[in-house]
Amino acid sequence: MAQNWTVGTKIALGFGLSLAILAVVGAVTYRTTDMLIENNRMVTHTHQVLETIAHVLSSLKDAETGQRGYLLTGEEGYLEPWQAAQGPIRTAMADLRELTADNPHQQKRLDEALPLVNAKLAELLRTIELRRSQGAEAALRVVLSGEGKQYMDGLRRLCSEMDGEERELLRDRGVAAEASASAAKTTILGGVLLGLAIMVVAAFVITRSLSEQLTAAIASIRSSSAELEAAAAQQASGSREQSSAAAEVSTTIRELLSTSKQIAESAQRVARVADETAAGARRGDHTVQRAQEAIHAIKRQVDVIVGHMLELGKKSQQAGGILEIINELAEQTNILAINATIEAAGAGESGKRFAVVADEIRRLAERVGGSTKEIRGLIEDIRSAVNSTVMATEGGTKAVDAGTTQFSEVTAAFKQILERAIVTTDAAREIEISTKQQATAVEQVNVAIANVAQATKQTEASSSQTLQTVTQLTTLSRGLLQIVRRQAA
Repeated sequence: MAQNWTVGTKIALGFGLSLAILAVVGAVTYRTTDMLIENNRMVTHTHQVLETIAHVLSSLKDAETGQRGYLLTGEEGYLEPWQAAQGPIRTAMADLRELTADNPHQQKRLDEALPLVNAKLAELLRTIELRRSQGAEAALRVVLSGEGKQYMDGLRRLCSEMDGEERELLRDRGVAAEASASAAKTTILGGVLLGLAIMVVAAFVITRSLSEQLTAAIASIRSSSAELEAAAAQQASGSREQSSAAAEVSTTIRELLSTSKQIAESAQRVARVADETAAGARRGDHTVQRAQEAIHAIKRQVDVIVGHMLELGKKSQQAGGILEIINELAEQTNILAINATIEAAGAGESGKRFAVVADEIRRLAERVGGSTKEIRGLIEDIRSAVNSTVMATEGGTKAVDAGTTQFSEVTAAFKQILERAIVTTDAAREIEISTKQQATAVEQVNVAIANVAQATKQTEASSSQTLQTVTQLTTLSRGLLQIVRRQAA
């Protein structure tokens, strides 16, 4: 009965067995892996418990060390280990309570250990207080009584029992982890080997069945291929007339392509000329703008010169006022000198020297008056020159303004030229793009005509032979489909 199965049934059966084995192996592997993860978690938990037990004893030892150092020396610095151990001891006891919540034996031991820890800490505090208040002897009496040693011995015993039980659990969990790992390895190896064996058998059976059923079909396909080759030869001889017509159309298309290329080249030349015109217009516009900026700068400088000239006129007017004051002072000094000379003449012999001084003062006043007149003449000349310069500068300013207006008009004209050149350039580029697209389209039409001619050579003349061959291939394909889908009788 298995010989009458279809190829699809055989393939489905082989893959179904392989998938079933893979599912079983996966399930067992998942289970063993989960057990391994749980064992690893418990091992980590046990290590945490062991570390916390050791931390409790270590912290108590640190606190006892600090207490002994203080009892011996009386210095507060030795109490730092005792003070630092208070919080960690209580935190470690709380952590132990939480970590061993699932172990009633460890919880019972913690119930016994907690009073001992509190009693030991109280004993350490009491000896420290006695050392502070009554001295070393009173504290040593408490230490020598052995009370603290009893507490520590009890704690060491309980911690040793807790440590031993945790290490026993650690060994048990290690054994369980090894067993789970061994089972996982065995299951995976056996499942893989079994799946490979089934796949090898299924591949052999399917390959043998297919080789027997497809041999006859391959022979028929070879015969049909020979018939198709003969039909192709007949098609080649029958397509010559259509190929000649396609060649004439291709020649016409090539002539049209040549004309399109010439138009494209002309459009490119027009575009280049338009670009050069636009570039020249831009350069002229930039030159005019720079000249206009220079004229504006000259106008600003002329305005500055006018301002300075006006300021110079104001300063010269101020200097004239000062000269008037100096002239008036010189006249008054001259009058005073004449009066002094008259008084000195009336004073007789004792006033001669005073008369000499008065005469010198009068001469000095006369020279000052003469210098003042000369300076006044110079200032008048400066005022006249300043006024002439201001008038000339104002004329230059008006000329500059007129030139600025003319340059503005020239600039506007250049901008219009530039805008028109840009419009011309854009139009030339659009013409160039259009002609290039036209040339591309013509080339595509030419390629299409060539393809049509080639296809005509291969297909038109032998349509009847091709139809017969296709009919034979259809019948053959139906036979192959029946072979593949054949059911058991």
